[in-house]
Amino acid sequence: MSLPLVDWTLPGLAPWAVVGAPAWEAARCTSVAQALDGLAPADGPRFVPQAELPAGEAYEAFIFRTDCVPTRDNAHDFFNGLVWLAFPRAKRRLNRLQAAEIARLGIGGTRGPLRDALTLFDENGAVLDAPPALWDALLARDWRRLFVQQRALWTQARLHVFGHALMEKILAGHKAATAHVLCGPGARPSIAADDAAIEEALAATHLSGKPFTPLPVFGIPGWQAGNCEPSFYDDRGVFRPRRAAITSNDSDARTRRTA
Repeated sequence: MSLPLVDWTLPGLAPWAVVGAPAWEAARCTSVAQALDGLAPADGPRFVPQAELPAGEAYEAFIFRTDCVPTRDNAHDFFNGLVWLAFPRAKRRLNRLQAAEIARLGIGGTRGPLRDALTLFDENGAVLDAPPALWDALLARDWRRLFVQQRALWTQARLHVFGHALMEKILAGHKAATAHVLCGPGARPSIAADDAAIEEALAATHLSGKPFTPLPVFGIPGWQAGNCEPSFYDDRGVFRPRRAAITSNDSDARTRRTA
């Protein structure tokens, strides 16, 4: 089996290195399922080869029924397993809600709004611990204020990566890699980056309000060498303003052209 090398010093992956690095080396010699299952606690899920998922049974429904996670020999499923090991309560909450929606609606052409929200966080979610001034700029999608004007405040912040697809994008160095940051219920958006707090925030009633805000992770100081230059943030394909701001700017431009 051939698995790529992983640079565990990369921001976003470094917090996972203590467990991830030795498990990754073990997976390269055996299989991803075996390496992860060797780390699973007695009361945790088991990791099994993908072939154990019966034909026609939904992945999430199988996990709910058996407490076993079908696992392929790739980085995507390896990172998913790491999150299961670190955040079992949050992952089980995601799985229970997914399985309930599958039981209620079946598997169709679309997931529906709740399953969309669950999948978005499972694949690309993160939790941000940051000063209120950074949160204000993030929620406004004011990227210049967030990353340039208030750059020094990032020494007081930490992004806790949860989504396994997001980890893959960080590993690949995709500039457009975007975390969907989970905002907490109530007036304060920040939630603790621990299993119980994330589980609590992943309530169906809260998720129905789409409680996520996008954060292009390579804009964070230190996450990519080039972002020390203010011009790094001029890429509107990555650092997108709010839709209302885009509409307003386009309207202004049309007005100027017709004046």
